[in-house]
Amino acid sequence: MVGTVGFESAMSVKWNGNMKEVGEELNPTSKVHEEEEKKEFVTGKLNAHVIRCLSITEPNVDDEITGDKDAYMTDVLAQYQKNLVERTSNQLGYPVNHDYDYGALGQFQQFSINNLGDPFMDSTYGVHSRQFEIGVLDWFARLWEIERDEYWGYVTNCGTEGNLHGILVGREVFPNGILYASEDSHYSVFRAARMYRMDCVKVRTLLSGQIDCADFKSHLLANKGRPAIVNVNIGTTVKGAVDDLDLVIRTLEECGLSGDKFYIHCDGALFGLMIPFVDCAPKVSFKKPIGSFSVSGHKFVGCPMPCGVQITRMKHINALSSNVDYIATRDATIMGSRNGHSPIFMWYTLNKKGYKGFDKEVQRCLKNAHYLKDRLREAGISAMLNELSTTVVFERPRDEEFVRRWQLVCLRNMSHIVVMPNVTIDRLDGFVKELTEKRSTWYQDQRVQPPCLAADIGKGNCTCALCN
Repeated sequence: MVGTVGFESAMSVKWNGNMKEVGEELNPTSKVHEEEEKKEFVTGKLNAHVIRCLSITEPNVDDEITGDKDAYMTDVLAQYQKNLVERTSNQLGYPVNHDYDYGALGQFQQFSINNLGDPFMDSTYGVHSRQFEIGVLDWFARLWEIERDEYWGYVTNCGTEGNLHGILVGREVFPNGILYASEDSHYSVFRAARMYRMDCVKVRTLLSGQIDCADFKSHLLANKGRPAIVNVNIGTTVKGAVDDLDLVIRTLEECGLSGDKFYIHCDGALFGLMIPFVDCAPKVSFKKPIGSFSVSGHKFVGCPMPCGVQITRMKHINALSSNVDYIATRDATIMGSRNGHSPIFMWYTLNKKGYKGFDKEVQRCLKNAHYLKDRLREAGISAMLNELSTTVVFERPRDEEFVRRWQLVCLRNMSHIVVMPNVTIDRLDGFVKELTEKRSTWYQDQRVQPPCLAADIGKGNCTCALCN
């Protein structure tokens, strides 16, 4: 990489021995925002790698003498572009869809497009893309079955913002409510609880990664008299598990919580767009008593920048809205100023593909995910695939450099691959071939054995010596 290394910017967190991890099991009556124990921050230790710094130097006094610097910057950018091509080709662990072509939208890069405030109301700032944003919102509203005059929403800057907004709406509807979320929920859910100073209960999960509604019920009964704000996962981060929305609703009702005593936010960051096209999948829509639904735009949709969509019921939004005089509009968003380019990119893709196009991509990804799971199992590698998912969980590779090469996500003894539209059979074959070859050297002397994954994915999916 061209450039001067000015400082090491990577950081890691070293927890004190008795420090609780974000989202760790909480007493139902305790506050997430209570004073935490001390955290010690150590520089230069995250994954044993550091980030190089491309220093910024001031221009020459003589503005005409710029040849050397222009050549330097051109070289840096060329090297960076080469690096992006290489890293993109080997990216399997993160749910990002690289299969897109937005060359037609390059003409808009010269504009500072800002959709500040409410997307349905104009402001004095005229360089916006609200007309595209509302088109995107209407498309998702139809997909999730809510009428045009019954919803409010906006294009967010990422999936986390969708969770922050959905849970904030729930808290405003039920200020005395308790947030319930499974232990496999995204960390942003527990961050929201801390930010909003909410009581939060962490619910156990099944081996599949779904919320354990028996444990959920016991917590609800222990907190009778208080409303419930529930995060339902439409695809968990690690295992791709889809919580049983109908069972969650039935559990709430069995515990005496009617529809006016609970609020459900559906975190569909990856699978919120996919599940409507999965055969035999349970329906997740606003025809059921959910309060909000969020999805990421840079995942299955395939946008080059982080973005997302958050939709909630219109009746809930007034509690968050406030008039902002100096921009002559109202605002109920988290961030205020919002990327006006991302709605254009999403609008472009939704128009090109439509529901039929996404249906085809979902079917292909499901087929390829089953292919990958079968190839791994044939190679004697522990692997699991949830029925409604394209996330294949398998044993964690022993070599950290292999993990980094393929940009895998790892937790305990597990790793996973998220099969996206850009992930082809050839790429999966290349991965399995390399993993099998490396694995034969990792365990060749038999003094070290492959890890047991029975506790994480079930004995039936584990191929270790103890389970076979």
